[in-house]
Amino acid sequence: MKKLVTLFLFMTAMVGMNAQPTRRLQEQQAQKEAEKSPTAVTLTDRARSQYTAQTAMPTELTWRRDIYRELDLKKEKNAALYYPEEPLGDRVNFFTLVLNLILDGKIKAYEYRLDGNELFTPDNELDLESMLDKFYIDYKKDENGKYTIDIPSRDIGKYYIKESNYLDKLSNYQTKVTAICPVLMQGGYGDKPTAYPMFWLNYDEISPYLGQTQVMTSSYNNTTNMSLDDYFVMRQYEGEIYKTSNLRNQPLSEYCETDSALQAERARIEKQLIDFQNGLWSETGETEIQDKAETKATAQKEKSAKESKEPKEKKEKAPKSPRQSASSGERLSVHR
Repeated sequence: MKKLVTLFLFMTAMVGMNAQPTRRLQEQQAQKEAEKSPTAVTLTDRARSQYTAQTAMPTELTWRRDIYRELDLKKEKNAALYYPEEPLGDRVNFFTLVLNLILDGKIKAYEYRLDGNELFTPDNELDLESMLDKFYIDYKKDENGKYTIDIPSRDIGKYYIKESNYLDKLSNYQTKVTAICPVLMQGGYGDKPTAYPMFWLNYDEISPYLGQTQVMTSSYNNTTNMSLDDYFVMRQYEGEIYKTSNLRNQPLSEYCETDSALQAERARIEKQLIDFQNGLWSETGETEIQDKAETKATAQKEKSAKESKEPKEKKEKAPKSPRQSASSGERLSVHR
């Protein structure tokens, strides 16, 4: 009986020893397959926290102006966001990348509100299936909650982006992309499909993943690659202004009645931004700043000098009382 028990224990141990390497090999193989996937972008929490390619916007600013731009993917500068239309090896286009990140729960998408503004709050987070149904995107969901989607990357014809132009307390002028919205182009009449904004993405949430994704930015020199994050930070895109943050929340098209008026308004806003930035560093701007600083310093000196003289003058002009004179040892002559 002892021999049978010993033999059984020996066989069990051998099976366990063989099972561990087999399971480990299976896990390694699964990891390799995941790495081969064109949409696999994996970052640890530590890597995400250490990624600081784009400077965070300070909480205290002396000036800020928010601009909304429309990026037409037919333009050469914006083609890096559209191609390849279908995954090509380890290369995918921007929409395929972000949609897979949303499906994997790595980033969040936020509702495109009726007013067109972004709101990055938990109650405005996107309901994924409602969005897919709304835009007639075919999908399947397995028992593990994994989605299989027919990604309509070919139909993404535009992106809306929000730029924040600001001046910090040290007078550093910066332009930062803060939000991105993919626009689906479907239906319509003739050659003019209708634009359907899909959802807003918080740029700060997606930038660590964009920093791990390379794109080709030139058709003439195929070695000119950069990360998607550098592409946005260095403003390699080209986009026309369609709205600015204003009290009435009006896009330009609402108060520009003609195309010529719309183009003129865009040019005026672009010039305002350029003039403001140039004014910070021009000789005239530097002279004005220096003059103001010198005037302020002179006024401060005069005020300090005046305050230092006032106590002395008051002491000299104050009349001496008989009691004060007597206490100092002086004789008093009293006339009756």
